[in-house]
Amino acid sequence: MMEKWCTKTSLKRLIENFSAKYCVGKGECGTVYRAALPNGQVVAVKKLHASSDSDSDNQKGFSSEITTLTELRHHNIVKLYGFCSHRRHLFLVYEFLQGGSFRKVLSLMKEAVQLDWKKSVDVVKGLADALSYMHHGCSPPIIHRDISSKNVLFDSEYVAHISDFGMARFMKPDSSNCTSFAGTFGYAAPELAYTMELNEKCDVYSFGVLTLEVIMGKHPGDLISSLSSSLLSSSSSSGHAILLKDVLDQRLPPPTNQVAKQIVVATKVAFACLNASPMSRLTMQQVAWKLSNTRPSLQIEFHLITLGELLHTNCFTSRASLDFNFG
Repeated sequence: MMEKWCTKTSLKRLIENFSAKYCVGKGECGTVYRAALPNGQVVAVKKLHASSDSDSDNQKGFSSEITTLTELRHHNIVKLYGFCSHRRHLFLVYEFLQGGSFRKVLSLMKEAVQLDWKKSVDVVKGLADALSYMHHGCSPPIIHRDISSKNVLFDSEYVAHISDFGMARFMKPDSSNCTSFAGTFGYAAPELAYTMELNEKCDVYSFGVLTLEVIMGKHPGDLISSLSSSLLSSSSSSGHAILLKDVLDQRLPPPTNQVAKQIVVATKVAFACLNASPMSRLTMQQVAWKLSNTRPSLQIEFHLITLGELLHTNCFTSRASLDFNFG
């Protein structure tokens, strides 16, 4: 935790009374500023929005983020250094990740090109490891509830970090774990439209969407809609003629060799996370294992693989002792 300089007055002084020139991001819950400490360390200061209508929500999110992040220790999860609670304002102090959000990187040509296929695969693996740790390595398990491109931050080496735990919840074994809707439209699991029950498979669905976004270089909403009859169900299909190579981020040269095989694995895993039935989705532990341990030998050339084959068939064999047929 931060030392005694972490007060409202000291934070205002560090950021010159929250000058816009230090602002590095704005969200629904707050504004993030870049601040340099007296010892030279650079941190990110999140100032939660003040609103008389949502004070209780702000306080709940503030408390949730502190409670959750003090329990987490993972390379791909943003570090919380400290906090400041004031009568009118709430502040959270994190490690500063200069690469910005994944959403921002995708929107900028120069940065997006820097995120090559190898880095993209590492991003997917890192996020999967972090979520597997939260779901299966913590007691009680922690559900993020808002996995999306705006809540993934990069350091200077494009290592991904999950951020913004204001909506996170602990899964309590002796509780119904019911909750109100939380998340970002376009990433939230479809069952949240009609059920109040919270479980880890909501994060799994969001991870599937985010993985496709990494691969495609844009949000996959149109693709998910076009494949919804088979992508979001466990029923068989004659397959779709859309080629995998045609939905990849066209700003990058096509992946080759082992990286191309890893893109195939990541795409098939993503589809397996998007099943309409939560019980039919993979767990994040399974996802992390498959991404790190599957070494496929493609039975057909990469440029000929269709999304239909990844949805419903085993288009490659694996040299690992793993059944890779998710269908």
